[in-house]
This record gives sequence, structure tokens and C-alpha cells, in this order.
Amino acid sequence: MIRILIVEDDENIARTILASLSVAGYVGELCPDGEKAVQMILDGDYDLVLLDVMLPGLDGFSVMEQIRGREIPVIFLTAMQNVTDKVRGLKLGAEDYIVKPFEALELLARIEVVLRRSHKMQTVLTIGDLVLDEQKHMVTKNGKPVSLTPKEFDVLQFFMQHPNVAVTRERLLAAVWGYGFEGESRTVDIHIQQLRKKLNLHRQLVTVPKLGYRLESGE
Repeated sequence: MIRILIVEDDENIARTILASLSVAGYVGELCPDGEKAVQMILDGDYDLVLLDVMLPGLDGFSVMEQIRGREIPVIFLTAMQNVTDKVRGLKLGAEDYIVKPFEALELLARIEVVLRRSHKMQTVLTIGDLVLDEQKHMVTKNGKPVSLTPKEFDVLQFFMQHPNVAVTRERLLAAVWGYGFEGESRTVDIHIQQLRKKLNLHRQLVTVPKLGYRLESGE
């Protein structure tokens, strides 16, 4: 399970982020203070840190300086839109920099990219007789290779990374096609139909009425 530390002193924002992470299948922990955050990061085992810049105790940049020895990806969250601050954050080693206010879908999409880039997710995903190898970019069903288009592969990969989680069309569009994609949600439906057909997932890749889809692992 992916563990994410949310370092944010605004309780409402922190709780909103925590709820979004929970729905996405991540385990989130809250920390409202810079000094405490440093200790939690050094002592803990987190896969990602969402780090606000303006914090009591130590600001986000100071926190980043103190944890640079730890190989843990960091995404800065800030209300500051100054390019200089953004460059400073990235030079300190942050993977990304998101300006408030932001949409939950955008945040989740950015998190997916950073986790994938930092190899925090499994490279071989297995659900029943379905196996997806991320490095080889290959999918097998009952041990037999199945040919998928690049986008079909990405959609299946996303579902296998989040088994038993209801995924909205909007979230899938943001994660696979990119936040801000201007195409229609029908694009998702078409790819789901193809995956069901090619992989015989009619019973596993189920429709969640008025929401989206869910890949059931059977566990």
C-alpha cells in the first residue's frame, strides 16, 4: 500500500487531500508543522510527501533541505505563484510543484506520474490469471500474451494499480490522457469495452452506476 505524508497546516485543505487519497486507495497521514514533518519523514517509511511551502516552525523549503538525504519524492503544494519560488523548489529536488487552489483530479494525476517515475509502484502487477509487466510493456492472460494498444495498456495498468477501487471516468482521463484532456468521457467507455473483450473481463471490470468502473480482484 502506498503511504503518503500530507504536510499542510490548513486543516480543511489537509482533510480534503486526505479524503481524496483515501478514495484513490492510498494511505495518507497528516502533519501540520515543518519541524514535526522532518522527524516523521526521517523516522517513517513514506512513498511520497505532499509538502506545503508556508508552514509553522520550518517552511517547506527548509524541510526539503533537511530531508535531502532521503530518497523520497516530494510534491510542493503552495499558494505562491512566483516562478523564482517554483525554481527554488525544483532545484531542491522536488518532483513537482502544484499551485493552490487545485482540483483533486489534478493532484491525483500528478501523484500517479511521480510515483511511476520514482518506481514506487510494482513493476509486475497480478490479478488472478491476468499479469501486467510494466517494464516489458506486456500483458498475459492465462500465460498467453494479449495485444493491447498503448492507451488500453495504460488504462489496464491504472486499474490493476488500484484494484477494488471505484474509478470515475474523469479521474481515468486525467491519469491516462492527462489533466486538462478535452476529449469526451466516451473515450474511456470505448477502451473499457475493448479491454473486456480482449481479456474476457466482463465480470471483473464492472460498471459502477453514475460513477465509472471498478476492477475486482476477487479478494
